[in-house]
Amino acid sequence: MGAGMEDKIIKQISLFAENKPGRLANVANKLKSAGINIRAFTIAESGDFGIIRMVVDRSDYAHKILHDAGFTVSETNVMGIEMNDVPGSMSRIAEVFGKVKINIDYAYAFVTKDQKALLIVRVNDIEKAIKTLEEEGIRLISMKELENI
Repeated sequence: MGAGMEDKIIKQISLFAENKPGRLANVANKLKSAGINIRAFTIAESGDFGIIRMVVDRSDYAHKILHDAGFTVSETNVMGIEMNDVPGSMSRIAEVFGKVKINIDYAYAFVTKDQKALLIVRVNDIEKAIKTLEEEGIRLISMKELENI
């Protein structure tokens, strides 16, 4: 990875879990007991199983807690793209990526206390995406900033 790009990467926790009542509560309770704050999450369902993807304030610790609790868990590199919370912000990001042939694998978003929208996105070429967004003047947030949101 290019110099200075590491601080533009956010570590996302991905968790493979049975699709049944109580599984999300179990995950959330493990994180709560460890004092870990979930910043954003999404669930992708696939029949009997699902993938819970989340951004938390302490990803390495969350990974350990969930792994030690017996969950199948991994970390994935994603980006946090700051946007104004107004119509057209998502369109701009999609157009920038489309122009340089970067594919969005998945994305989810939330609004921060500062009335900014934060888009969590996984793309097929993260280095190219970071470089392109910076050239376009689009702000990426760091893991440290995410911890303080």
